[in-house]
Amino acid sequence: MQIFDYQPPAVPWLDIRYKDRDLIIINKPSGLLSNPGRAAHTSDCALTRLQALYPETILVHRLDCATSGIMVFARNKKAESHLKTQFQDRQSKKIYIAEVMGYMPQEQGMITLAIAPDSEHPPYQKALLVGEPGGKSAITHYRVLERRENSTLVELTPETGRTHQLRVHMLALGHPILGDEFYGDAEVIAAKPRLCLHAQSLSFSHPYSSKAMSFSSKHPFNE
Repeated sequence: MQIFDYQPPAVPWLDIRYKDRDLIIINKPSGLLSNPGRAAHTSDCALTRLQALYPETILVHRLDCATSGIMVFARNKKAESHLKTQFQDRQSKKIYIAEVMGYMPQEQGMITLAIAPDSEHPPYQKALLVGEPGGKSAITHYRVLERRENSTLVELTPETGRTHQLRVHMLALGHPILGDEFYGDAEVIAAKPRLCLHAQSLSFSHPYSSKAMSFSSKHPFNE
């Protein structure tokens, strides 16, 4: 099993994009956990940094440690319940940007491979073959934004929220996300200093007013 060397970034300590009485929006940097891990040294995370300023902050969803981008946190139980229901019922919309290995010839498509834990290599996940039993349904839409010399910039829109879904689906497609130390080979890991996956936008209904809200943070994967 790969050893997790956790060195959370100190700058920016918190990038708060919006807050009101019900929720807080941040732009999480790559390398910062969404919530604490089991080990004591993983207590520094997006959640605890927010709770230092706003003790009532509640985690609603997670981004992988290496993934950057937009996250929403609740500031009361009612808002938490409302937001989590939207995520579970697929009423919210998330758009990610990734830079992946190789040239993707197809302009757009949909990946529908189910995902299951890799029992032989926990905590890894794996995409199942069509018709293979087990696993949970997973759906990812992709659209090519830019083709580069040895990589492709893609927009990824997940319908479901399985663990490592985007990383596993792109790997299964033959185009692993650059800088992925978890699923990439030596070439993929060496290609970039970080995982090239960014939660660029998040849209949902406000838990109190029901007003449509959308927040975005431009991806940093420029050539």
